[in-house]
Amino acid sequence: MFGNYKKIRFVFKVSEKLKKRVFLYYPLFVVLIILITNYQCLHAQTTKVSGKVVDINSKESLPFINIMFKGTTIGTTTDFDGNYTISTDHPTDSLVFTYIGYDRYAAKITHGKSQVLNVGLSTSTIALQEIVIKPGENPAHAILKKIIKNKPYNNREKLDYYQYEVYNKIEFDINNITDDLKKSKLIKPFNFIFDNIDSSDVTEKPFLPLFLSESLSEVYYRKKPKVTKEIIKATKVAGVENESVSQFTGDMYQNVNIYDNAVLVLGKNFTSPVSDNGLLFYRYYLIDSTFIEGKYCYQIQFKPKYKQSLCFSGNMWINDTTFAIKRLEMNMAGDANINYINTFNVVQDYTNIEGSWFLKKDKLVVDFILQKNRPGFYGRKTTSYNNFIVNKPLEEKFYSKTDNLIVAEDANSKDIDFWIANRHDSLSENEQGVYKMVDTIRTIKAFKTYQDIVQSATTGYYVMGKFELGPIYKLYSRNNIEGSRFRFGGRTSNDFSKWFELNGYLAYGIKDNKFKYGGGMRTFITKNPRQLVEFNYKKDYEIMGQSQNGFSYDNFIASAFRMRPLSNLTTIEEYNTSYSYEWFQGFENKVSFVNRIYTPAFGFKYEYLNKDNQTVESMPNIITSEIRVFARLAIDEKYLKGEFDRISLGTKWPIFSLQYSAAIKGVLKSDYTYHKINFSVSDRFRINPLGFTDYIIDAGKIYGNLPFPLLEIHGGNETYFYDPYAYNMMRFYEFVSDEYASLSITHHFEGFFLNKIPLMRKLKWREVVSGKALIGAVSNNANKEILIMPTGLYTLNGKPYYEAGLGVENILKVLRFDVLWRLSHLDSPGVSKVGFRGTLQFIF
Repeated sequence: MFGNYKKIRFVFKVSEKLKKRVFLYYPLFVVLIILITNYQCLHAQTTKVSGKVVDINSKESLPFINIMFKGTTIGTTTDFDGNYTISTDHPTDSLVFTYIGYDRYAAKITHGKSQVLNVGLSTSTIALQEIVIKPGENPAHAILKKIIKNKPYNNREKLDYYQYEVYNKIEFDINNITDDLKKSKLIKPFNFIFDNIDSSDVTEKPFLPLFLSESLSEVYYRKKPKVTKEIIKATKVAGVENESVSQFTGDMYQNVNIYDNAVLVLGKNFTSPVSDNGLLFYRYYLIDSTFIEGKYCYQIQFKPKYKQSLCFSGNMWINDTTFAIKRLEMNMAGDANINYINTFNVVQDYTNIEGSWFLKKDKLVVDFILQKNRPGFYGRKTTSYNNFIVNKPLEEKFYSKTDNLIVAEDANSKDIDFWIANRHDSLSENEQGVYKMVDTIRTIKAFKTYQDIVQSATTGYYVMGKFELGPIYKLYSRNNIEGSRFRFGGRTSNDFSKWFELNGYLAYGIKDNKFKYGGGMRTFITKNPRQLVEFNYKKDYEIMGQSQNGFSYDNFIASAFRMRPLSNLTTIEEYNTSYSYEWFQGFENKVSFVNRIYTPAFGFKYEYLNKDNQTVESMPNIITSEIRVFARLAIDEKYLKGEFDRISLGTKWPIFSLQYSAAIKGVLKSDYTYHKINFSVSDRFRINPLGFTDYIIDAGKIYGNLPFPLLEIHGGNETYFYDPYAYNMMRFYEFVSDEYASLSITHHFEGFFLNKIPLMRKLKWREVVSGKALIGAVSNNANKEILIMPTGLYTLNGKPYYEAGLGVENILKVLRFDVLWRLSHLDSPGVSKVGFRGTLQFIF
C-alpha cells in the first residue's frame, strides 16, 4: 500500500496542486485500496460445523467417523465420544460422513455460518473376506466374534509341546524430575546423576534410569499334564544386591496374555479386549485395513463402555484369515480405579510359527505416580522371543512340576562378552551407563543413610554394623499390668554372618517391676535345598485367645489402639527347637520340639475341685512337651528372599497347611498326654469384573483330657485395628473348643458399585463385604472338669458363632473402615452387637 503511494507521489511530482489534493484525500485512498485488495476475503466467509455422530438405531456414539467438506480435501474425524468440529474458508454446501460398515451420508450446510449438525448413520451390508456384516450390525463386532471363536486355535497353548528363548530387559527410572528436586538437600549429593537424564523420547517425560536388569532364559511348555518351565540361563541386575530378584527378571512374571478373559495387572483383574464377554465392557470400531509383514489385517479400535472400569483402550490388528491378533497397542483406561498408576501401556507383536501364533516382541511401560506433580517412576519390561521349537518334547522327567522356575548357578556371573553375543537387542547409551552409575551411587555416604532408613521402615530393624537393633516398634509399649514397658533387643546382621544368626531381648515393666527376656539362634545347614535349624527360649507374658496375626501385646500400635485394659496375660516359659526342610519352592516340612510352662499371673489362678467336689484348689502351673510336625504346600509360590527371612508374594493356587502335635505325660515334666491336628486351606479367586474373594477354611480336633488353657481358644480382637485372621467382634479368652471348623470370606468389589455413582466416582472408594462363621464344642466332658473355667470363658455348645461386616477401602488410598455386626451369642455379658474397625493398607 505504501509502495503504491510513493509511486503516485513520484508521478504527480510536477503538479504541486494535485499533490496537495492527494495528501488531502489520502485516508479515502487507503480505504479504497483495502476494499479492493480484500474483496475476495470479505466474501470468503468461514463455514464452521460442529456436532455429534451416532448410530441411527442404537443411538451409540460413533468415534473415528471420516468427515469431509464436499469438493475439498479438508476433513476430520469424530473423537471417542462421537463429537466433531470442522471449518473452512472455501465455498461448499455439503458435509460428507463415511465409515466402514455404514452408508455414506451427505448433509446440506449453510455456507459462511457457524452451525450445529448432529448426524445418525445407518449400517450397511458389506462383505469383509469371510465375514458378512448384516444390516444393523457393527462390523467390528462381527470380527470380534470370529476372534473369540478362533481363540482355541490361535492360542499357542493348543500345542502339545513348545519351547523358545526369551530376552528380558526390565528398567526403573525416575520421571517428572523438577528443578526443585535437583536443588533439594536430600538429592544434592547425587547431582551428578542428572547428567544421565534421557529426554530423547518426545512421547514420554524426561527420565533418569536407576535400575536395570537383563535376563536370558529358555521356556518349555507341555500340554498334558500342563507344565510351563523356565530356566534362567543368565541374569544381570544393577541397583539391587538381593539375588532372589533374579527370579522376577524372567518371562513368567507379569506376562500379559491377551487371549485370557482377564489380564492381571499389579494384582488387579482387567477385562481383556478379546474377552468372551468383551461386548459387555467395551465399544469396538473397525477403523481400517492394511498389510503388516505380508499379512492382511483389520484394525479395530476399542474403548471402555463405563467410567473407571478396569479396562483398556487402544488398537489391535487382526489377521483376516486366522483371526489371530497380529499386533496390539493398548493403554489402561485413564480413569481406571487403580492407585499410583498414571499409565499402563502394552505393545505386542505376534508371529506365526507352524500354524500357531507366538509373541515376537512385548513391551510394557508403567508410569507410577505417588503424588501429583511429584517425581514418579517408569517401570519398563521389554521382551523379545526367538528360536521357537514346536512339538519336539524332551524327556518326561524334565517337565517336573516341583521346579518350574530355575535360576542357573552361574546365571549371575556372565561376562560382558556373553551379553554382547547373546542380547536380542543392544543397550542404549543411557542403559549402558546405568550399571556404572549405580556402582557410583553406592559409594556415596548419603545413599547408605537413605538405605538404612528405608530398611528400618520395612524390616523394623536398624543396622549398626554387625548388630541390628529392633524390632523398633517394640522398644516401648504400655499396658495396665506392666505400666510403661521398655524393651531392648536385636539380632546379628548379615555382616556378622549370612549362615548363622543370634537374637535376644530384655524387657522391663515399670509397674510390675519384673524383667522378661528371650533369645535364640538359627543356622542354615544348606541353602539349596533350604534346611534351617532354630533354637529359641523366652520367659514373657502372652495374651491367650489372640489370633496369630494379631499385634503382640508389647507392640506400641496395640498400646495406642487397645479397646479395653489387658486382664488375661499368662506368663509363658518356652523352649523351642525346630528343623525345617524345603523339598521344593512352595513345599516345606518343619519338625519342632516345644516345652512350655504356663503360669497364671496377676491374681488369676488355675483352680479345680478336689475329689470331694467341694474344695477349690489351684495348681501353680501347667507343663507341656510337644512334638509338632508341620507341612505347607503352596504350588508356584514366589518369595522375595533375604538371607534368613523371606516374604511370600503369593501364588495363584490354594495354600494348604497341616499340623500334627503329640505330647506324652512325664517327658520333661509334661502333665498330659494328647494329640492335636489342624488343617487349613486359603485362596483367592477372581470374579471379573466383580472383584475378588479371599477365603480361609480351618478345622481341628484335640484328642485327650486337657484343661482349658491347652484347648483351642479362638482368636478374638480387642483393638480398633481390623484383623483378617481374627473374629473381630469376639473378645480375647471368650470361647474354647476341642473340635472346631471355621470359614472366613472377604469379597473386594473393587469399586464395582461406587464407580457408578457420580458423586462417589472421584473418591475411588471400593466396597468390601466379609463374613465369618465358627462351629465348635468341648465334646469331651472331662475337659470341662479338669479346671474350673474362669468367668467370661464359654464353650460354643454346638451353636455357631457368626459375624458379618461391610466396609469401604481405598479411602485416601491407604485407609479401610469396616462396620461389623455380631450375629450370635449375643447374651454373653459385655459383648457389643455392632463395632467399628479400621486398618492401613497399601494397595494398587
